[in-house]
Amino acid sequence: MKPKAKRFRIRRTGNSAQSADQKAAEAKAAQTPHEDVVEAQPNEGDAPVRPQRLSPQEESFLSPREEIEKIKQENLTGRQLRMARREAQKHGLNPSSDLDAVRLLRKNGFDPFKRSDLLELVVSDRTGVPQNLPAAIRHAPPSTHVVTPDDRAGEVRKIQVDLARRRRRRLSLLLVKLAFFVLAPTFLAGYYYYKIATPMYATNSEFVIQQSDSGSMSAASGLFSGTSFATSQDSITVQSYLNSREAMLRLDREFGFKAHFQQAHIDQIQRLEATGSNEAAYRIYQKRVKIGYDPTEGIVKMEVVAASPEASREFSEALIGYAEEQVDQLTQRLRGDQMQGARASFAEAEDKMLAATRRVLELQEKRGVVSIEGEIAALMQQITARKVQLRDLKLELAEQMDNPRPNRTKVDIATRAITRLENEITSMQGEMTEGSNSTNSLAATSVELRVAEADLATRQMMLAQSMQQLETSRIEANRQVRYLSLGVSPVPPDEATYPKAFENTLLAFLVFGGIYLMASLTASILREQITA
Repeated sequence: MKPKAKRFRIRRTGNSAQSADQKAAEAKAAQTPHEDVVEAQPNEGDAPVRPQRLSPQEESFLSPREEIEKIKQENLTGRQLRMARREAQKHGLNPSSDLDAVRLLRKNGFDPFKRSDLLELVVSDRTGVPQNLPAAIRHAPPSTHVVTPDDRAGEVRKIQVDLARRRRRRLSLLLVKLAFFVLAPTFLAGYYYYKIATPMYATNSEFVIQQSDSGSMSAASGLFSGTSFATSQDSITVQSYLNSREAMLRLDREFGFKAHFQQAHIDQIQRLEATGSNEAAYRIYQKRVKIGYDPTEGIVKMEVVAASPEASREFSEALIGYAEEQVDQLTQRLRGDQMQGARASFAEAEDKMLAATRRVLELQEKRGVVSIEGEIAALMQQITARKVQLRDLKLELAEQMDNPRPNRTKVDIATRAITRLENEITSMQGEMTEGSNSTNSLAATSVELRVAEADLATRQMMLAQSMQQLETSRIEANRQVRYLSLGVSPVPPDEATYPKAFENTLLAFLVFGGIYLMASLTASILREQITA
């Protein structure tokens, strides 16, 4: 269990005890007026002397143990016992327990359950002088000065004058701080903008990146056509390129960007040092070339600042040319990739179609047939004709055999004719299915030719599809063409654009004032926390 410390209420009550003792002594002296009572007057540095008063328990000659047993029978609460211990400690008693504190308080004539009044903190003696005050105050002669209304008004006037003096001093200190931390820096900034800063000329231009229109676009592809979202990626890419170090280095190589800002007539703050690095030149480039893209309208706005109007116009036209080249490079690779894949597919389909055609031609030359269907139809016609002749001869032979005495010569001739027709029909049928060998038969030749012709038809269809794809890719590539349209041409100004002296001076005043205000608030908060 967590230990609990006892809490005691310790309060200086020596004067209260002294007052009570004095009252008891006075009462005793009043009861025995004829007796000579000698009271020991305490010195200034001595502790107060307590009178010895007997409680009713002592008069009854009870022992402390019996007194404590009687107090237990009163069934006092814990709060009353704690209050009694605090009272005993205030009166300088050393009880061994809470019950003993009640006993000692009653023995010395104090009520153990009475709260001390705040008025008892200052106790006066018989002469009316508080005894708990310092000796120099207690023994000081009484004052005879009477405060008049004029004296009171004079004191109030002195206080008011002192308050006004303090306000004037604080106001003067505030004005000094404002002059040192706000007005002086603002004056220096204004002096620079009005007297020292070199005039700069800004050339503004606007251009938009558009996409080529095509009448064969589908509904899905033409959903964003004609809007700024169709070319937003290209516009952002061009903006990033114009803000890059590569564009700055190219502008310096071709038009002397660094040399222009290293001229002697430019002030020290805006001038580029003669030994300035590319990073220093790039920082000036970022300040002097401002390019913004408006996604809602799809317009790229560019402002180029230079020390002369001609230089600003020259730099602006050069950057616009760089933007056009960048747009061409972005679309050229896309168009080249699309056309390259379509051309490769068309060339492959054409080669395979030619190979299938050569295969059909080789089979026709090898088999000696132009059309296998015609050859088979002619052969089947011949076989049919032979079968008709064979049937006629068999009928004629049957008629002769029906005679009782047939002509043997005619019978032999008909029999040999039937045999020849049957052999010829068998040979022709074998030529159709077998030929000289299994590979030279009309059936095998027919299968090979049909497979070759089917392959040729497939290759022709694939070639037609490749040709259509090539045409579609060409149209798509033409539709992917981007071009830069110049909306506002760069025109050099005839008056200096920068510096804007009044606006910059006002901005400097607001900035220094805000810094001073924040510092003052922070210091006051820290001061309050420290003093608290």
